[in-house]
Amino acid sequence: MNQLALVTGASRGIGRGIALELAKIGSDVVINYSSNETAANQTVELCLKEAAKNGKQINVEKFQADISVSQQRQNLVQFIKNRFGKIDLLVNNAGVAPLKRADILEASEESFDRLININAKGPYFLTQLISNWMIEFVANNKQFNPKIVFITSVSAYAVSLNRGDYCISKAALSMAAKLFAVRLAQFGISVYEVRPGIIDTDMTKPAKERYDQLINNGLTPIRQWGTPEHIGKAVAAIALGFFPYTTGDVINVDGGFHLRVL
Repeated sequence: MNQLALVTGASRGIGRGIALELAKIGSDVVINYSSNETAANQTVELCLKEAAKNGKQINVEKFQADISVSQQRQNLVQFIKNRFGKIDLLVNNAGVAPLKRADILEASEESFDRLININAKGPYFLTQLISNWMIEFVANNKQFNPKIVFITSVSAYAVSLNRGDYCISKAALSMAAKLFAVRLAQFGISVYEVRPGIIDTDMTKPAKERYDQLINNGLTPIRQWGTPEHIGKAVAAIALGFFPYTTGDVINVDGGFHLRVL
């Protein structure tokens, strides 16, 4: 039986990259999306093609849910219970950037609330829901080894004064990963934080020229942009069980941005 992975915010960008890499290793995937059904359908088709190219037969389903809304989170989990009866991997990827980059002395409460609700509160309580289900499943299936991944950002620790709300939301998510890692270890549920750097997605396109210059000037030791595929490969390694004696750790996928150099 294939593993089953739920990837939130998987219609495009990093979420799509993760879904594709999981499909390549033969994992069934639930593609969660909030509004872009066309993009979600494309991700489903691409996952099936990637699986077939790698000789895998998988099931891929899509499900619309805004994870910042309690009832929609519950609907998503109930769908997975009804359709698959289990979940092996939760990937908390869904997230948004500020609608407008604004200095922290001018930024609005509305923007702050939006980012906290989607980027931090939603994943936190979705993980709570799924963790309790995983605990029940582990009690009856001792060989079951579920995993949870939080996709955060270098913005969890790197200061951006024109998007403080985003930085705070990612810092909160980073702490959530640690909290759940400690709480769930006794049940054999491992938790990981994958921390992307500058990744080539729609979210980073508005700042492309600036990031191009920073990268060329040595912002990252590896002088190139990251891709959604890079993040996907890190998550696939987790799904394959390559870190069995590890929980709560940060896996940096940032071209070396986190390194301090004298």
